[in-house]
Amino acid sequence: MIYNFKENLRNELDYQDITIKELSARTGIPVASLDCYLGTRATVPSVVAAIKIAQALKVTVEYLTISKNADTTRLEKKPRRETLELINWVENLNLEQSKAVLKLVKTFKN
Repeated sequence: MIYNFKENLRNELDYQDITIKELSARTGIPVASLDCYLGTRATVPSVVAAIKIAQALKVTVEYLTISKNADTTRLEKKPRRETLELINWVENLNLEQSKAVLKLVKTFKN
């Protein structure tokens, strides 16, 4: 279970593009403590700390502690930063360019 918390927390921070320092500011949990949860020793946070982290990340505590699939337990699914950048870029293309990008994306999907 320790490994799952560490892995799930790291994955969620990466997914949301949130730094440990920013998570610390959102939760009031010291950066050193967060580092311990993510470090090689992967200490287990208290229940209160796990709840604060889950609330700050808008995920369930179950996801952080036992889940193997973030998509099924994320409370508020938000697009990744890269997805938003792509959308903004594509919106500024003309129709012909948009169709070409769509065709390329469909090629990657298949």
